[in-house]
Amino acid sequence: APAALNPPPLPLPPSPGLTSSTLGPPIEENEKNSAKQSKDSKRKAKGTVSDGGVLRPVKLSKKELYKAPTVEELNQLKEAENLFHCSILKMQMEELLKEVALSEHRKKLVDSFVQQITDFLQCVPESELDDISWLSGVEVPFLLVPSTAKGKFHMEPPASINLVGSYPLGMCIKPKVSVDLAVTIPASILHPMDAINQRYSRKRALYLAGLARHLSFAKCVGSLHYSCLHGNRLRPILLLKPPGNDSSKVTLRIHAIPPPDFLKPSRFHPQKNNIRTEWFTGVSSEPPTPHYNSTVLGDHLPLSHLQFLSAISAQCPAFGEGVALLKVWLRQRELDQGAGCFCGFHASMLMAYLLSTHKVGKTMNPYQLLRNALNFFASTDLTENGITLAKNPDSKPSLPEFHAAFSVVFVDPSGHLNLLADMTAFTYKRIQHEASLSLTFWDDPTVDGFQALLMTPKSMLRTYDNVFKLVNLVKLQTSCKKLLLLNELMDHSGNYVLTALPFVLSLLQRGLEERIHLLVHSLPQDPEWKVNSAPPKHKDQPPLSIGLLLNLEHALSVLERGPPADNPKAAEFRQLWGSRSQLRRFQDGAITEAVLWSSSSISQRRFIVLKIITHLLELHADIPNSCIMFVGGQLDNHTTGEEESLEVVQSYDDLSKKLWQLKDLPLSITSVQGAHQALRYTQVFPPVPVRLDYSFFDKKKNHLGLVPKGDQPCPCYIAPIKVIVHMEGSGKWPSEPMAICHVKAAFHICLRELLCKQHNYRCHATPGYLDVWKDGLVFRIQVAYHREPQILRENLTPEGMLIYRDNAEAQALELETLHKPFLTSTLHGLQQQYGCFGVVCRLAKRWLASQFLLEDIREEAADLLVASLFLHPAPFTSPSSPQVGFLRFFHLLSTFDWKNNPLIVNLNGKLTAVEQTDIKNDFVASRESLPTMFIVTPSDKKVSVWTKEAPSVQMLQRAVMLAAESLRVLETQLDSGEKQDMRVAFRPPLEAYDVLIHLDSKQVPLLAKAVDPPVNTFRRGTHGGQPFASGGALPVIDYDPVRLYMSELREAFGDLALFFYDLYGGTVIAVLWKPAAFEPKPFKTSLMNARRVEVNDDVATTVPNVEAILQDFRIIGEGLVKRLELRTEKWVV
Repeated sequence: APAALNPPPLPLPPSPGLTSSTLGPPIEENEKNSAKQSKDSKRKAKGTVSDGGVLRPVKLSKKELYKAPTVEELNQLKEAENLFHCSILKMQMEELLKEVALSEHRKKLVDSFVQQITDFLQCVPESELDDISWLSGVEVPFLLVPSTAKGKFHMEPPASINLVGSYPLGMCIKPKVSVDLAVTIPASILHPMDAINQRYSRKRALYLAGLARHLSFAKCVGSLHYSCLHGNRLRPILLLKPPGNDSSKVTLRIHAIPPPDFLKPSRFHPQKNNIRTEWFTGVSSEPPTPHYNSTVLGDHLPLSHLQFLSAISAQCPAFGEGVALLKVWLRQRELDQGAGCFCGFHASMLMAYLLSTHKVGKTMNPYQLLRNALNFFASTDLTENGITLAKNPDSKPSLPEFHAAFSVVFVDPSGHLNLLADMTAFTYKRIQHEASLSLTFWDDPTVDGFQALLMTPKSMLRTYDNVFKLVNLVKLQTSCKKLLLLNELMDHSGNYVLTALPFVLSLLQRGLEERIHLLVHSLPQDPEWKVNSAPPKHKDQPPLSIGLLLNLEHALSVLERGPPADNPKAAEFRQLWGSRSQLRRFQDGAITEAVLWSSSSISQRRFIVLKIITHLLELHADIPNSCIMFVGGQLDNHTTGEEESLEVVQSYDDLSKKLWQLKDLPLSITSVQGAHQALRYTQVFPPVPVRLDYSFFDKKKNHLGLVPKGDQPCPCYIAPIKVIVHMEGSGKWPSEPMAICHVKAAFHICLRELLCKQHNYRCHATPGYLDVWKDGLVFRIQVAYHREPQILRENLTPEGMLIYRDNAEAQALELETLHKPFLTSTLHGLQQQYGCFGVVCRLAKRWLASQFLLEDIREEAADLLVASLFLHPAPFTSPSSPQVGFLRFFHLLSTFDWKNNPLIVNLNGKLTAVEQTDIKNDFVASRESLPTMFIVTPSDKKVSVWTKEAPSVQMLQRAVMLAAESLRVLETQLDSGEKQDMRVAFRPPLEAYDVLIHLDSKQVPLLAKAVDPPVNTFRRGTHGGQPFASGGALPVIDYDPVRLYMSELREAFGDLALFFYDLYGGTVIAVLWKPAAFEPKPFKTSLMNARRVEVNDDVATTVPNVEAILQDFRIIGEGLVKRLELRTEKWVV
């Protein structure tokens, strides 16, 4: 038997919420454990210990057996009811905390590893050094710019070794377990003048290199690397991992720190200078060096910070768990790592601040602590109103002094150190935005708050509407010169990336202003390199990403209107925009400065933001266009259609108006409704108005229509745009289904005559519809009578009773005349609300078609999938660009738990929270009888009309698998920072199919729309000119030979094989044999279609006649089929 092309059954993706891997043992196991514990407690209760130590049973009274719950149990019940939407959220939080906490086994491993390293470091040999030749095999983790500095250095064993950070506080969490070890440099190595000119930092790096060389001989060390603390090159650290299988379980970070009282904190006031300009640049002046000062000061305080946090955390039992939840929240949003991050240490300090200022109570649980922390972020702007943990800040730098030196201010307990010195204002605004967004959907009972808040990773590509990559970062060196940032460059010790970044972003913020809601940047990640390698240079950093949340109201505007010419701000506007700024007179008479961006289509207008960014960066920062890459911008090549859809809608509106105004109709029209995808802006390739080339065709005998000449290619495909016209109810309507059809046919003839007579439209009437040729488009009008579905359901019993019984014919009619028009008008409204809804739909459906899935996940279902991304975007904001919507579509399709949940698309917000809960409960109760993919809308709560017939379980599994792989491939490509080919995600894998039927491209009408269109296409019987508004002969309508061939194949061989095809220009039909069809069956004359007889042991059976079937493929497709390619060798032809 031939091998099935079907891939082995793929398990449906697990629920993105509770999974065994994330939330510990299953509920049944927990129940068993709790039952076991309760039995043990009962045994203890029933037994008392006698003098001989023998347990004796004691009978309990009925009162004791059924006593009321304890105060603690009542409190827990009340807490679950009051604080959480439901008790499951409380359980989810508790399970998450168990999952991220370190197990006892892991703690023992960490303790053992730390002890081994501590013991080994105690015996560092002493040595007097003149040069660094003693560091054979180990490099110094420091960029020596300038190359020389004063001072002497020698090596000694550490003065002390202490655990610092989250591990000794019990706040270390999985999955990335990092343990911090502070090694104190002996005072004899340091000098009181080491604070200036990086002397201390260089000695620290040398001492760390000495430790690295010593540790390279330790057998207990598996791998040894250098890194930097939060991207700060002046604070290198050593990364140690244990050998063997334990290497992934813990990373030990060794920090070299000075003795706590080595230098006075007052030396590091934000307004003092500790790097002499003459030493750094050769120019004598002494500007303040706040970032350098905070770097050196930060090394003095780890031990005092540990003592402070230890004392604070002891006051609140849930402190550690609250911090753990906040860390998970930060990690999912990529905010806890890299230069200028808000790391776990900052999270602990923030929680300590909230506790010490009584913004949270000591008896609060972890849930309340997290909620209050997010509320604090959302309501407090640390870029303007900094906070301090210092108790008497009078003798220390004031908050205004900190604000003058730093973008974000959060002062530590000593009162001298700004914990967020390296953070940009843009990163803090991002934290604020994320916190307020989290609180918004946390309070929404229809959103799975736990899933959105703590379980969904928010990568930059999937979160922000536009992402730009800044490549070739060495160009930022020239930016520092152009922006006159030499003092700031010295303060950052030559790190031109971190120096220029805030100024470049501020420039973009000024230029983009109303076009965006939020501007963010990726945090430069901590570099990691081997101890025998030189430290990476600043230019070796991966590209920087800049993310924008667009304000669609202004983002695509071609005009940037400035102040009037006589306004003092006009000079500032001209300075910002340079030669692009021009004086313009507007219709209201105003003469103002303005910048005009050229673009001829909506697709091109999406690149205006890119034009602004490249213009400003080149003008003010000397960053050339080649350094700026628009991530995902190439997707716009696949998203044409906005203008075409608009033309279709305008032509339809005109036809609708004319239909309403028709005179002499027997019955009046009650509604005219569009029922075509182009009228809701979601048709992949909307119908384009065409002007016919009559030399391509022969006229029909009746001179009304055209047929192509025999030697010509297939004419262009002209899709009819369906319009449903409801006629008013009347006693004259018959009550027989066949009679109603005749009346509707008469209406089609009547409408044809009136449209021809009053508007000179060329029309063609049939019993089922009326085709109208208007503006180079074909509208297919279908008359509907509102009682017809009900009449089709009527049945008479033998007793003469009238009963109503549902049937397929009535359902199909309802689908065409009620459901489709309603969905079209609703989604048309959604497009008006969200400007890129239609584009994302077209991209999603183009992908489904290219992967042979669009006939299973039908177009209306795909539209609703995309609609859910806009209506229920948590934990994101609604998409405002094609690329982010497309990536989220993949994520939704591949991760949604189709097996256990309905997808609720709350169109127009009509479903209440209670109704949604009822829908979910009904779904669970009757899951077995419901479709595989179940989509709910306010008008379709129980049936899921768009997915009732398809997809099957196997096809949904394939869609899930392909979506997951396409998402991975696309995100990898977009993240690479290289030139991207978006079409890679649209090319279908053909390896698994049994037969490929290659088609003659001459007869494929949509060939030009293929994923990889040929360079040369065929003439299809159209001119390039403006189409006529009315008149002319009727074209060939709705003629696609490939689709007709497919329907014949399915009709003839649907029981033997599955047939797949890309509707939009595909030149291959993929055939997949059904395994069950190739099992021998008993001989029956009625079951001989495409089968042959085999006789074994006098028993006659039938098997498919593969050779004849393949011959039939050729015969049925004569003139269309070019060749057959047999892809499987497991069956013999």
